[in-house]
Amino acid sequence: MTDVWQLGVVETADAIVQGVITSEQATEVALDRLERIGPRLNAVVHVQREQAMEAARGIDRARAIGAPLGPLAGVPMAHKDLFYRVGRPSLCGSIIRRGFVPNVTATALKRLDGAGAVDLGALHMAEFAVSPTGFNKHYGHGRNPWNLDYCSGGSSSGSGAAVGARLVTAALGTDTGGSIRHPAAMCGVVGLKPTNGLVSTFGLMPLAPSLDCVGPLCRSARDVARMLSVIAGPDANDGATSTSPVHDYEVALMGNIKGLTIAVPQSYYLEPVAPDVVRLLEASLDTLRQAGARIVKTHAPDMALANALTLVVLGVEAATLHRRWLQHRPEDYADQVRTRIEVGLFYPATRYAEALMMRATVAREWLAAAMGGADLVHIPTIPVRVPTIAESTAGTAVEVSATIGRITHCTRAINYLGLPSVAVPCGFTANGLPASFQLVGKPYAEPTLLRAADAYQRLTDWHRRLPPPPAGGVEAAGS
Repeated sequence: MTDVWQLGVVETADAIVQGVITSEQATEVALDRLERIGPRLNAVVHVQREQAMEAARGIDRARAIGAPLGPLAGVPMAHKDLFYRVGRPSLCGSIIRRGFVPNVTATALKRLDGAGAVDLGALHMAEFAVSPTGFNKHYGHGRNPWNLDYCSGGSSSGSGAAVGARLVTAALGTDTGGSIRHPAAMCGVVGLKPTNGLVSTFGLMPLAPSLDCVGPLCRSARDVARMLSVIAGPDANDGATSTSPVHDYEVALMGNIKGLTIAVPQSYYLEPVAPDVVRLLEASLDTLRQAGARIVKTHAPDMALANALTLVVLGVEAATLHRRWLQHRPEDYADQVRTRIEVGLFYPATRYAEALMMRATVAREWLAAAMGGADLVHIPTIPVRVPTIAESTAGTAVEVSATIGRITHCTRAINYLGLPSVAVPCGFTANGLPASFQLVGKPYAEPTLLRAADAYQRLTDWHRRLPPPPAGGVEAAGS
């Protein structure tokens, strides 16, 4: 049998149910890897060993007496440090929230608990979920498991690094403009930004509530499907959640996508793409054709408008949430973070209202142009090679902003449009770091997105590639 640390969500859950391994074994291995390797990646904030081991033993006891087990029974996970759990401190990547201990538990965590998942603790993140690179002045930047000198992606930096390095089977992240998809792309895993409102955001630190989405980072599309089946659905504590029916998303994974049409917009999204990324994107389209899809060319609408409106909504909502801290504790923000938030203080209310009122119209125009009559859209996740940490932090404010702009070029407006998107690893660029494509769908098209991603992964093994042992002598193979 494959070493326990190499098993994904579905493989681990199935092995526990079948008695091949115990949850205690899987949890002990994951805890060991988190504690030994996690610090080298700057991926871990807090590990709750005793609580995790007791939860794992409880799953094993339930199995021993024949009690029903949930779809995530005994599977070890850890999550971004802005998901609240009663009694567990939550820093949200900041020094402002030092000492904050929530009195509620996030709905998404409760649903994972109910499905039998074992929560190992909290994972590192960019300060207040602002950076797409994993930048964190206070606690250190996230590091990429494929090369520690490179960005892990953000803001869900610890989630991407921990899943990419096989420290945990899966992790929850949040996505306001790409913060699930960036680390998924940079660390070589699958990350899903669901349709806005599909998953409850109750019980977590918001950035921009009308853009924020909760989603999983996993090793495969099938793992994402099982996770999403658990966490999706209406929540009485979150009035913004959709009342649309919740699917068993694994059912859609049929192994082929014959008859599916995938659009490739030729303008905007392909303009800044690096040559070696282009080659990998083209190869991924060839594989999707092999799986049965029809590929057509389309054009994106005026993305300058969509991007401008995205920045208005993000800026105003973030500045509103941070206004008092910006007034009374401005020195407690990193400059890169504070400047990106406080710009929202200067937009007029009419501009914000206009951005909200135009949202549905802009989304319809995007779908009509970029998707046309197709089922899905195929675009890069990150159009450039993964940058080094030095490249994303050194230089003038203008230079840093340009780097951030290139990273978010293909992701940021998707949240404003409210559409679902999944980032899928598709190979490695010349610097040895992962590359990724996005599939974007119509609202609530997650079954189709995951069906296509799964079909692609049945014909490729990029998602199974393992990063090298981290520097400093820690073996990647672990226990």
